[in-house]
Amino acid sequence: MSAQPQELTPEGPPPEKNLRAIRTALVVPQDRDGFDAGLDVVLAEVRASLDLGRLSEFIHTWWLVACDSIKDPQGRRDLYERADRVQELTDAGKPIPRGDKTWRQLLAERGVER
Repeated sequence: MSAQPQELTPEGPPPEKNLRAIRTALVVPQDRDGFDAGLDVVLAEVRASLDLGRLSEFIHTWWLVACDSIKDPQGRRDLYERADRVQELTDAGKPIPRGDKTWRQLLAERGVER
């Protein structure tokens, strides 16, 4: 008997903590591209060092991204759009606009307490 794929929804459980489940949960192409490129680098490092610690770190980091991707896919898309705009301004030598809120205010709006 094989395991059935789990449906990934914001209300559902997080993805399993394995490479296949994490990659499946990445809905934004830039995330999948980053995951694939990063995995190539990490596997080369593991081959050279024979230390799986770096792979565990990679899996945990991308699992967090996958959880965010499931919970707020539009937020992930918006993140890349903002990054592209900032890069365009930087490339043009223009100043980057600053927001009117502090990090604490932004985190509080999202229900994150320090």
